[in-house]
Amino acid sequence: MSRLVSISLSFVILLQSFGISLYDISQIDEFIEHAQFHSEQYEDNVFVFISKHYGELKAIHNKEHQEEKEDHEQLPFQQQSHFSSLTALVLNSQKEDFKSVEIPEYKSHNFFYQAPSSSLHSRGILQPPRHS
Repeated sequence: MSRLVSISLSFVILLQSFGISLYDISQIDEFIEHAQFHSEQYEDNVFVFISKHYGELKAIHNKEHQEEKEDHEQLPFQQQSHFSSLTALVLNSQKEDFKSVEIPEYKSHNFFYQAPSSSLHSRGILQPPRHS
């Protein structure tokens, strides 16, 4: 069950990253219906239909066929949304003199050295490197 949830959430995130919403997916039937209309009325194939509604021929097609404006608004992927954020940096013009912070000198040490008590050190097996 968790795999199904993970896969479905991943699919939703993928669709949203492409800018595809559930509203666009629900309008696929309008897309197919309008494509069939263009196929019967203008004898357009799928590539010409997509070009007329989403590509290079969109402006010309919209200008010549104003009567289909309501049908064109119902097609998926016609909505454009833009999110922006504005970041403002405000510099304070008042200059305040900062007082220097005195750091107290603390001389108590919390460490000590204890000579190794292992028998390996006394036999000479583990010795630090010597300078030549």
